[in-house]
Amino acid sequence: MGISAILLIAVSLAMDAFAVSISNGVSVRDFGKKDAIRQAVFFGGFQFFMPIIGWVLGSSVKAYIEAFDHWIAFILLLLIGVNMIHESLKGEEENGEGGCSLTNKLLFFQAVATSIDALAVGISFAILNVNILQAGIIIGIVSFIISCIGAFAGRCLGNKMQAKAEIIGGIVLILIGAKILIEHTLGVG
Repeated sequence: MGISAILLIAVSLAMDAFAVSISNGVSVRDFGKKDAIRQAVFFGGFQFFMPIIGWVLGSSVKAYIEAFDHWIAFILLLLIGVNMIHESLKGEEENGEGGCSLTNKLLFFQAVATSIDALAVGISFAILNVNILQAGIIIGIVSFIISCIGAFAGRCLGNKMQAKAEIIGGIVLILIGAKILIEHTLGVG
């Protein structure tokens, strides 16, 4: 498999992280460059390691992972999205402001949820004898860059939307989870 094919795979794997990055940029109060970089490190790091883990697991467990990976991603994104909406509504009741905090715990769960597909790709790479270190580095760097772009795009939107931004961000995460579930369950996408 050539570099161009790996780059295309990397871009497609980074799309969920891009959408979540936009959501975070919109909904996190006082979102700044430091948050964008920290978020990109989480997403890029997980997108780097998950294909490697998948490659190590190899094709022998592929059927098991494919059977439930979409459910894991859906449940994690649903829980995060519902929590964001709940926190936003609670925050508005308490002090008239929305906005969540970008904690390491939140980033961890978002990174896991958006990189489950990369695990399955790593298993495929094992079958195809792809240089996994090279592929992982490319995937991680592309996800890092795309996450930064999404974060700043979300930040620009968030400055204009203020009060309802976190609710919108939560809804976006839930929709991403539903998209992942539908694509894997119905075989569309």
